[in-house]
Amino acid sequence: MAIENVKCPITSFLMLVGGKWKPIILYYLALGPKRFGEIDVRINGLSRKVLTEQLKELERDGFVTRKAYRESPPRVEYELTAEGSSLSNVFDSMEAWVNQYKEKMS
Repeated sequence: MAIENVKCPITSFLMLVGGKWKPIILYYLALGPKRFGEIDVRINGLSRKVLTEQLKELERDGFVTRKAYRESPPRVEYELTAEGSSLSNVFDSMEAWVNQYKEKMS
């Protein structure tokens, strides 16, 4: 189902960047460009295979760019595109909500 046919904006959002790992990957990339290994060590429980798949999907969907440097040893960095960066407000709102929720539950 294409997101154009979905009436609920939350469903459309989750179709684009939902899942267990994509929001977390995007959150870390919002802090600045990262190498594969930097992302890998920051996210517990995420296999390298799944990380590779998720990064490819995020790149395909226009949220992340992959830049390969011609160096020895080879170096690759991932960075948010303008579309990916536009999610920063969403992450800021989520963080603020979680902090408020934690305070209420303490």
